[in-house]
Amino acid sequence: MFQLPSQLTTDYREYLVSSGIKIDMSGEYLKWLRFFLDFCDKYKIKGGNTDRLRLFINKLKEKNQSEDQRRRAYHAVSLFFAMMSQDGAKPQSSAMSPAPVDLPPPVGGARKSFYSEAGYQEKSDSLEWDAVLKAMADEIAVRHYSRKTLKTYANWSRKFQHFLKNKSPQELTGDDVKEYLTHLAVTCKVASTTQNQAFNSLLFFYRHGLKREFGELRDVPRAKKSLYIPTVLSREEIDAILAQLVYPFDLVVKLLFGCGLRQFECLQLRVRDFNFDAGKLTIHGKGKKDRTVPIPEAILPELKRQIKLVGELHERDLAAGYDGVFLDDAVEKKYPKAPKEFLHQWFFPQKNLTLAAETGQRRRWHLHESDLQEALYPAVRKAKIPKRVTSHTFRHSFATHMISA
Repeated sequence: MFQLPSQLTTDYREYLVSSGIKIDMSGEYLKWLRFFLDFCDKYKIKGGNTDRLRLFINKLKEKNQSEDQRRRAYHAVSLFFAMMSQDGAKPQSSAMSPAPVDLPPPVGGARKSFYSEAGYQEKSDSLEWDAVLKAMADEIAVRHYSRKTLKTYANWSRKFQHFLKNKSPQELTGDDVKEYLTHLAVTCKVASTTQNQAFNSLLFFYRHGLKREFGELRDVPRAKKSLYIPTVLSREEIDAILAQLVYPFDLVVKLLFGCGLRQFECLQLRVRDFNFDAGKLTIHGKGKKDRTVPIPEAILPELKRQIKLVGELHERDLAAGYDGVFLDDAVEKKYPKAPKEFLHQWFFPQKNLTLAAETGQRRRWHLHESDLQEALYPAVRKAKIPKRVTSHTFRHSFATHMISA
């Protein structure tokens, strides 16, 4: 089955949300996109996007897929075409006219790099807004904020721009922010965390992009704060879920629960982070803040076995001409030989390899967050656990069990 590059998966999920697709439908839309790309690769389908999509839908019909399923598959692929289009135009909800854009070549050949995409790089109809977003992005880079922060701030700034219909940045006032936050709460009915994220993004945009404050905002309707109580699993429930998970997802969950890790902290672990002699694991957390946690003795054999498997994979990659793994930002430029060192290898490497277009070197990337979520959902259902379980549930469970111990 064709494996989507991790950054493409992230970009596509975000595009689905911005196009009005419910979050709980994103897994199915990703499935149809993988099926489509696999179909094109397997049967060497030629021609334009419209022809490829038509043949794909016909194939689904031959496979006795329902009309409803074919319609969603058509919509999923059409949204992908629109996302990949050069003008970035948002598709209509019916998505009956796929944009005439060629599909990217299969992974492993020359293709656009999704690794460094940040959202702000796309040009808009306003050169003034593009310049301000570039200034904001530079300020984020100076502060060494994460790519996720850059993308979040840039996306909210773009949405703010579209809401104001390209109003000149020099004419923006605090009232514009108040009007937009009110729109989010009253019209869009977003969650309080979403409204707060928009507020923080625009605060940074004003301070470091426009170089001014938007002042105190009064009488802004606030989105209703969620009264959601975090789910906590018992040890028996966790064992039941683990019994339904396959490698490497079972080991990921054991680390999430055993060390109280966030999902991204676990998936971005490197071989060098494990100190088995001291029994310590170094975690690179939010805000570039490192911490160490004890390594659970119960999973020591599995962790050491994983190190051995990753080492063998690393050797095979180098023998095949691959250039190690990705490093953060300027570290790779400062130490050009470092990517080939085993210590920098991901602890949970992704199966497929991506291509860094800016260097022409193929690198291995880590397991993506969506892969874990897609494996976790059916495992919870098979374990017959009537609770809302996400990867973060294991971190809550870890904290609760520690307090009660």
